[in-house]
Amino acid sequence: MTVAAQSERAPARPRFEWLTPALAWLLALLLVLATAEIVIDGAAGHTALIPKSPQITGWLHGVGEHLGYRVFLIAILVMTCAYAALLALTRHAGQELISKRSALIVIGALHAAVFAGPILLSTDVFSYIAYARMGVEHAINPYLHGPAAIAGDPVYEYVGHDWRHVATAYGPLYTLLSYPLAPLGVKGALWGMKLEALFASAGTLALTWRCARSRGFDPVWAILALGANPLYVIYGLGGAHNDLIMLVAMMAAVSLTLPAGPSSRDGDTWSRSAGHSWRREAAAAAWVVAGALVKATVAVLLPFMIISRRRLAPILGALAALIIGALVGYAAFGVHGIDLVAALNRDAAFVSTDSFATEIAHLFGKPGVFPIDHDLLKALLVLIVAHLMWRTWRGYDWVAAAGWTLLAISVTSTWLLAWYILWPLPLAVMARDRRLLAATLALQALFILHQISPLLAPVE
Repeated sequence: MTVAAQSERAPARPRFEWLTPALAWLLALLLVLATAEIVIDGAAGHTALIPKSPQITGWLHGVGEHLGYRVFLIAILVMTCAYAALLALTRHAGQELISKRSALIVIGALHAAVFAGPILLSTDVFSYIAYARMGVEHAINPYLHGPAAIAGDPVYEYVGHDWRHVATAYGPLYTLLSYPLAPLGVKGALWGMKLEALFASAGTLALTWRCARSRGFDPVWAILALGANPLYVIYGLGGAHNDLIMLVAMMAAVSLTLPAGPSSRDGDTWSRSAGHSWRREAAAAAWVVAGALVKATVAVLLPFMIISRRRLAPILGALAALIIGALVGYAAFGVHGIDLVAALNRDAAFVSTDSFATEIAHLFGKPGVFPIDHDLLKALLVLIVAHLMWRTWRGYDWVAAAGWTLLAISVTSTWLLAWYILWPLPLAVMARDRRLLAATLALQALFILHQISPLLAPVE
C-alpha cells in the first residue's frame, strides 16, 4: 500500500478541535459571571429576592444595583443554559476536555462567589440562628416554641413572617450543631452557618467524586453536574441551607457501601461485595440515621440499604445510632425533641405556589390543594416506595431506588422548595439507572422554567 493510500484511509483530524475546550471555558465563564451578577447586585441591599439581613457584605457596596426580578431571572436562565451545554459538551468530548483541576477551579469560583455574598432568596438561615439562640441565650426549648418567644432578640427581625410562631422541624443533631454558633451574635452565627454550608458542600462533592469513581463513572463529570448546578449554587449554598449537611451525611453512608477504588460496571454494588466489613455496613446505616437527625428526609435510604444487603449489620448500626440519638435528643429537648413524625406531619400540610400539586390543581381549574389531595399524594408516594422496595429486593440498584424515592417525595410534596429537588442529584450522578439523572435534571428544568415564566410572558 502506498503512502498516499495510507493517508487517504487515515481518520481526518477535526480542523477546529481547539474550539471545543474554548467553548467549554466560555460556558464556565458564563456560569461564574451570572453567579457574580446575582451576588454583587444582591449585596446592594434588601429586595424581594434578598432577605433582610445584618450587614456582612460591606466591601461589595456600591459595585452593583439592587437585585431585581428581571436581572435575577436572566442570570438564572444564563446559568441554566451554560450548565446544560457544559454538561452535554463534557459528556460528548470525554474526560480529556475538562481536567479535575479545571473542574475544581470552576466549582471553587462558584462557591467562593456565593460564600462572599449575602444570603440569597430565603430567610431559613435566620430561623436556624433563632432556634439556636432560643436554647443557648434564652433557655427556651425550640421544639416547643417558635422564634416569637424571643421577639426582643436581635435575630427576630430577620426571621421570615411565616415561621415566627413555628417550632423547629429539624432534627436534634442539627439543633445541637447550631448551638455553638449562638454566642457569636447574629453576624457571627450567620458566617458560621455559611461556613457550615460551604464545608458540607465540599464534603458532599468529595464523597460524590469517590462514589462515582468507585462505580466506574467519570468523577469529573459527576462533581461538575453537582457542584455547578444552578439550583445547588444559588438556592442551596446561597441560602446556607442545612440540606447540605444532610447531603454530606447521605453521601458518607453511600461511600461506606462501595469499594475503595475504581471497579467494573458489574458486581461493584455493596450488596454483592465480600470485601466490606461488618463495621462498614453498620457505620453506613448509622450515617443515614445521623443525616435523618439533621433532616428526616434522608431516612428513606435506610430500607433500600437494608434490603439490598440482607444482613443484620446495617439494622444493628441503625438501631445503635437511633438509640444514641434519641437519648441525646431527649436529654437536651425532652420528648418533643425526638418526635420528628409530628413535625413532618405539620410541615406536610403546608402548600407552596411552586409545588407540582398546586400547578396540577390549577390545570384542572381548582383554586388549590384540598385535604383529599394530600391523602391521594401520600397514597401515591407509598405505592411508589413499595414498588421500588420490591424492585430492590429483586436486584435493582438500591442507590437508584433511593434516588427515585427522594425525587418522588419532592414531586408529591405540596410544600416544594428549590433545594428539595437537589436531594436526589448526588445519587443520580452515580446511579446505575441513568434515567434517574435525566428525570432529576428534567424536574429541575421544569422548576426553573416555572421561575423564569415572567420573562416569557408577552409585554403589554
